[in-house]
Amino acid sequence: MTDVNAPLAFVKMHGAGNDFVIIDSMHQADGVMTTALAAAIGDRHRGVGFDQLAELRQSDAADLDLDFWNADGSRAGACGNATRCVADMVMTARGLDRLRIRTARGILVAENRQGQIWVNMGAPLLDWQDIPLAHACDTDHLPIEGDPAGVGMGNPHCVFFVADADAAPVAALGRDIEHHALFPQATNVEFASVTAPDHLRLRVWERGTGITLACGSGACATAVAAHRRGLTGRRVRIDADGGQLLVDWRDDGVWLSGPVAHVFDATLSAEFIAAHR
Repeated sequence: MTDVNAPLAFVKMHGAGNDFVIIDSMHQADGVMTTALAAAIGDRHRGVGFDQLAELRQSDAADLDLDFWNADGSRAGACGNATRCVADMVMTARGLDRLRIRTARGILVAENRQGQIWVNMGAPLLDWQDIPLAHACDTDHLPIEGDPAGVGMGNPHCVFFVADADAAPVAALGRDIEHHALFPQATNVEFASVTAPDHLRLRVWERGTGITLACGSGACATAVAAHRRGLTGRRVRIDADGGQLLVDWRDDGVWLSGPVAHVFDATLSAEFIAAHR
């Protein structure tokens, strides 16, 4: 039986500055992560720090299962950049160029296309009850000041289109909108400006974490919202604070790509694990 208070190995990776702690629990009967432990690891002063934590699990329906936590220890339903990072790590280790990953969002397909890691984040959720919202409304024009759009990508997203994303009050407005009454499960908040018919500038407030340098599911939601409003085509480049992401909304789902980086491997001490169980 696995000692739950033993030292715990992890990998640190990032996708366009969106950073992750990745824990491999595939050789254990149960996962090791808890809300308290995830929050402790997510503390950038007393732990490691991350935007999201991803835990690999054995799967009976795909190549692996993948669970996500936010930095405050809450669960996340989807994380596009973390999925790409995990896919890159696993495909490299196994010598594969295609992977099926089961998440709370469903089974996602990841592909290595000549060194570029793509993941299909699935079809966008556009009905109010699927995002979910608290009541019926036009999801392309939510009844919130600033006329945002609502899109579900496994996580709820509230997308504001602004003249200048760099000048947007991301911290102040993001914190308020995250817990707006229209979003019973809280929401990610995006601030996007259109720079060309195939190019967006994006800044993000993620629920349970705060401002992040990039957000994969947020990039997908923003691209969907922009196309539905007639602002862009279905394939766009998105400049986030930490780098450029590519989104391609196809008939089979919303595909996401961008940079992936392996930062370091390390081990959490047994004392740290025991103190935060």
